[in-house]
Amino acid sequence: MQPIDWLVIGLYFSVLLGVAWWVILRNKDTAADYFLAGRNLGWWVIGASIFASNIGSEHIVGLAGSGAKNGVTMAHYELHAWCLLVLAWVFVPFYARSQVFTMPEFLERRFCTRSRYVLSVVSLLTFIVSKIAVGIFAGGVVFATLLPEIRINVGGLVIDSFWIGSIAVIVLTGLYTMLGGMRAVAYNDAVQVIVLITGSAILTIYGLVKLGGWGNLRELCGSDMFNLWKPMVPPGVESTWAPVLEKNAAGEVVKQAWYFNTNFPWLGMAICAPVIGLWYWCTDQYIVQRALGAPNETIARRGSIFAAFLKLFPVYLFIIPGLICYALVKANTVPELTKHFDAQGAFPLMVKYLLPPGLRGLVVAGLLSALMGSLAGVFNACSTLFTVDLYAKWKPAASQHQLVRTGRIATAVMVLIALMWIPVVQGAHSLYEYLQAVQGYLAPPIFVVFFFGVFWKRLNAQGCLAAMVVGFALGVFRMAVDTPVTMKLSGFEDGYTPGSFLWIINNINFQYFSIIITAVSAAVMVAVSYVTRAPNESQIRSLTFGTATAEDRARTRASWNRNDVLTSGLILAAILGAYLYFRG
Repeated sequence: MQPIDWLVIGLYFSVLLGVAWWVILRNKDTAADYFLAGRNLGWWVIGASIFASNIGSEHIVGLAGSGAKNGVTMAHYELHAWCLLVLAWVFVPFYARSQVFTMPEFLERRFCTRSRYVLSVVSLLTFIVSKIAVGIFAGGVVFATLLPEIRINVGGLVIDSFWIGSIAVIVLTGLYTMLGGMRAVAYNDAVQVIVLITGSAILTIYGLVKLGGWGNLRELCGSDMFNLWKPMVPPGVESTWAPVLEKNAAGEVVKQAWYFNTNFPWLGMAICAPVIGLWYWCTDQYIVQRALGAPNETIARRGSIFAAFLKLFPVYLFIIPGLICYALVKANTVPELTKHFDAQGAFPLMVKYLLPPGLRGLVVAGLLSALMGSLAGVFNACSTLFTVDLYAKWKPAASQHQLVRTGRIATAVMVLIALMWIPVVQGAHSLYEYLQAVQGYLAPPIFVVFFFGVFWKRLNAQGCLAAMVVGFALGVFRMAVDTPVTMKLSGFEDGYTPGSFLWIINNINFQYFSIIITAVSAAVMVAVSYVTRAPNESQIRSLTFGTATAEDRARTRASWNRNDVLTSGLILAAILGAYLYFRG
């Protein structure tokens, strides 16, 4: 990092602080203003904020690392821009007319208060073990790669650049989030998206030029790296079910493998990935809170469509740089990059060894933008969930000032808990794979109760509650089985005894296990609903397709026009084109 790099980063932070200060001066000390920006966000701010909240450092670092290791496989998750169109066209009407603050609050309206509490607690757990902890860890990876020489000695304890960078960024992000609330998050996100896309595009272009063009990239990577659809069974393995003995050159058995744990098989990508995508983009407080900040249905829909357009970029700006890094190392084009190559640090390594001073500072600012945008979003979502869904229920007489203060305290507590969870993330095989696995274990029951609940009016509160309890129990059980092995705790360095029940559970591919949780949750919800009383239609009026009134339908039809439909169609065409191109 040269002085000019630090100057660029300093200018960037000055802009962010200026925007945050301007927002803080405009804020009112009310819950609606702090948590939903007074429901007065513009469509472009909503779209940019959704995108910035999604594309955090864990995405940039994790996607580039996955690209360097597995090729374009993870593009499946990034091509889920179509899920944002489902949010825009299917769920926005229900959310807009219900005027809720949170997703658990919507679930309470549709089912019961107990389902609201369960979803609130599980959502907070998900935020801590995935979004916050992974975001902080990814930021630490960036600092450890770019500034490895930084050390601080505190009473004999040496703190390295990983922890210095992680803590510094979350303190800065937490500060403007706690002071400015949702409005500060959304407007800073709008600035960060510009820096993020510009910086990543510059790195991609520099990498391709250094490599000699797109043709050389495809040739060096090979067709398999450019193939979205991975086989269910690795080449040369006859069965995905029977244990296989792996032997060394001397013929000695060194490992008993169960190839059901193949990474990213096409069946898992075809079923599990959409379930996670629809949960994340349509029902997760972290994302949907931006759409809830719209003044009306039209703005919320257009903001979601704009976010879907922005979501087309990550494949080319974050995954492709990982492939470029792999190709540069394979061709030994940049000796320093080859010498220090580590797939998980592919993106920051390219920033360090490819870009000239000045531009390096701009791209680092983009990385910091990603980290701060995603962390700010999850901080605000956490404080909203805890304050609105839990604290306000416990203290119904709390003033607006007390609600805002509680939200700020909740944010600080969540950060401290997440810092303690980072060692689990550090032990993961792959940062992005860890993120998708955790979401795959916790998302299915939420997906089931929201989608089934909106499309199937016969399903009731008892079915919803049973589905969530059973589904979350299965997900937490799998996490409990995986965690000792991931962290390599004493006695678990080599995992469980081959062939045992826990060994089989630990070796089932996370996507297949996610499919099992989805199927079980759906079956439980339907079965329990049909052996208990049907819901009262007056209670669920306007909250399902079957109970939407003529007035509801007329209002929704008046909220969109031909341009909204055309734009959505073009986004779907772009997604289809990417699927057709990345076939190996």
